[in-house]
Amino acid sequence: MNLLVVEDEPNVVSVISRGLTNEGFAVSIAPDGLIGKQMAIENNFDLIILDIMLPGINGLELCKIIKELKPGTPIIMLTALGTTENVVNGLDNGADDYLIKPFKFAELFARIRMLLRRYHGTVNLDQIISIADLQINLSAKTVNRNQTEVVLTATEYRLLEYMAKNKGKILSRIDILENVWDIDFNLGTNVVDVYVNYLRKKIDKNAEQKLIHTAVGLGYVLKEK
Repeated sequence: MNLLVVEDEPNVVSVISRGLTNEGFAVSIAPDGLIGKQMAIENNFDLIILDIMLPGINGLELCKIIKELKPGTPIIMLTALGTTENVVNGLDNGADDYLIKPFKFAELFARIRMLLRRYHGTVNLDQIISIADLQINLSAKTVNRNQTEVVLTATEYRLLEYMAKNKGKILSRIDILENVWDIDFNLGTNVVDVYVNYLRKKIDKNAEQKLIHTAVGLGYVLKEK
């Protein structure tokens, strides 16, 4: 799911972006209303989070513009102004929900899930595994790194999925052979090393943070630094 966050407070952006990325979302950031308007119009987002007090165009105006052009896009408004009048203004301009700062990420996440279900049907976020900027969609069998699709063969995908489901755990070559290939596979083969090398070239080659690590004498592990 692709989400847009239009917010000019770096601390709030950091909390929201980190939390949503960890939950498997692809997150785009706009630091002001003008950039937010351009991004919202030119792209199709599954949900937009808008601050009210924004430079350029305020959140209320931007919410109204987006809803006129893309009425099927759910919008959550964020604000430090918690009066009834401000809540009503936000809802009158098309906002679907309203969250007052400061807020806990768990509350924001719950509201996001509710709106995604309402607009897009059942959303099973358990079907997405996230490790740093790597996302694996277990349902669609797709892989993205830094919001860019990574094309894998069926065997490469099975290996990555197995490692991701066991992220942080050192997996021996025998573990991998038994779970990715047939249990009766020739244990003398170096097929695991070959396919791990294939994955590294596709997953880690152009990334600053390497995710596939070798545990010398033990096996391999998929984890953040």
